[in-house]
Amino acid sequence: MHDAPLMLCAGEALTDLIHQGEERWVARVGGSVWNVARALAALGERTAFAGAISRDRFGNELWAASEAVGLDLRLLQRVQRAPLLAIVEQGEPPRYFFIGDDSADLHFDVEVLPEGWSRRLRWAHFGGISLAREPLASRLVALAERLKEQGVAISYDPNYRNLMDERYTPTLQRMGALADLIKVSDDDLRGLFPELEQDEALAGLRVPNPQALCLLTRGGAGASLYRGSERVDARAPAVQVVDTVGAGDASVAGLLYSLSRHAERPLQAHLHAALAAGSAACLQSGATPPTPQAMGHLFEMLQAEKKQEVFSS
Repeated sequence: MHDAPLMLCAGEALTDLIHQGEERWVARVGGSVWNVARALAALGERTAFAGAISRDRFGNELWAASEAVGLDLRLLQRVQRAPLLAIVEQGEPPRYFFIGDDSADLHFDVEVLPEGWSRRLRWAHFGGISLAREPLASRLVALAERLKEQGVAISYDPNYRNLMDERYTPTLQRMGALADLIKVSDDDLRGLFPELEQDEALAGLRVPNPQALCLLTRGGAGASLYRGSERVDARAPAVQVVDTVGAGDASVAGLLYSLSRHAERPLQAHLHAALAAGSAACLQSGATPPTPQAMGHLFEMLQAEKKQEVFSS
């Protein structure tokens, strides 16, 4: 396959139908794994999204939005099935459900991907509800295992949703063991480990692979990045927030971008890259990918603040 991608995001692309009062609903393209793919492409990484979408207007919008940021579309399949929809009845506290018992995403076929598509891959990202929806979930876990054997680094963001009940636990453990990078939010930990305090939940998540990088985000309270027993912390840069939708996905993309382009950076700088990308995504409405310029500016701001902090101490 000529010009094979360096980064892969495999999972769901969907449409959010958001209730905005009375009888008004707004459709927004989305899906956590697809958001990461778009953010990576927008930051300049040669990225492919592997998944299946419908052949209707919803699918057309997902295709157009993928094309607009320069995603490699050769692994994006279109099938004659209904779209996957997320019905968002209420934002805070969230109230939502999914429609898609036999939707397009479930019909993604790994076996028909073009020959040689994975030969140059550096990183492959998985997560979201695609890993909680069979038969897609089993196919994606098997794909992650195959790529890991091939030497591809694996990134995993469970991105907790209410359909991840006790049946999800084996997948959580298998992906946790495979992952070279795990991203999780404090909200994810509450959903995945409702009986545990945050520190205990995070420790439990890391048990299968304690040496993996682990990014823990806490919204406006900042984030921590772990590698083995090493830990660094930082607060997000102060920005004029327009919308926080997709900020967590952008932070994953920012970290992957940093690890891919600047592997030699210290852990603190990688964390700054994640926070810079997540905050840059907040400057625009919807799950809009961060721009390289905004991310670069915020990264330099965080780096300068850290240097000043070290100098002052």
